[in-house]
Amino acid sequence: MNIENLIQIIALAAIPVLFAITLHEAAHGYVARHFGDMTAYQQGRISLNPVRHIDPVGTILLPILTLWMGGILFGWAKPVPVNFAALRNPKKDMLWVALAGPASNLFMAFGWALFAKIALAFPDGYYAVPMVEMAKIGININLVLMVLNLLPLPPLDGGRIAISMLPHRQAYQLAQIEPYGMFILIFLAVTPVLSWILRPFMGMMYSVIRIIFGL
Repeated sequence: MNIENLIQIIALAAIPVLFAITLHEAAHGYVARHFGDMTAYQQGRISLNPVRHIDPVGTILLPILTLWMGGILFGWAKPVPVNFAALRNPKKDMLWVALAGPASNLFMAFGWALFAKIALAFPDGYYAVPMVEMAKIGININLVLMVLNLLPLPPLDGGRIAISMLPHRQAYQLAQIEPYGMFILIFLAVTPVLSWILRPFMGMMYSVIRIIFGL
């Protein structure tokens, strides 16, 4: 990919990526506050201001590299701080706090699909093509974040969900993996394994969107 094409793709991807990551993190903080943990609220992280959530590597560098290399577009933001001990029912409420992020990405994927549907209704419009391309990126990044975060690997959201649902002994054992979770994820990301895991679920979600929105 040449520099000119990369710049064009970055221009189209900037809004979808920032929205996907910002709303994902804000959703965690909002639901945590609902269940009694005020940590994110007190630190100003329940915000739609992307500056509060940007991580230089995960939000900027990594998405650009994955776009340039032609791989699966993904990234991350600064995690919203959650004090699970401050939740009214820590083990039970952890499920909803963790699920909030992927749920927000599913909602946004549907929103971008509707955006694409509207753009395709006006194919002769000057902005129709870039709008559709932006919507495709929006669908892709949100589905990647949703599926990736639902992997049952602490500290990903799926790991938190699994800890919430498992019996105490098994939940404790799974929680011990958390200090090594990001190293495991990075290893999977630099090998074809992560792509092998994500693609079937991504394909399934794309099929759902095509059926619902007729794309």
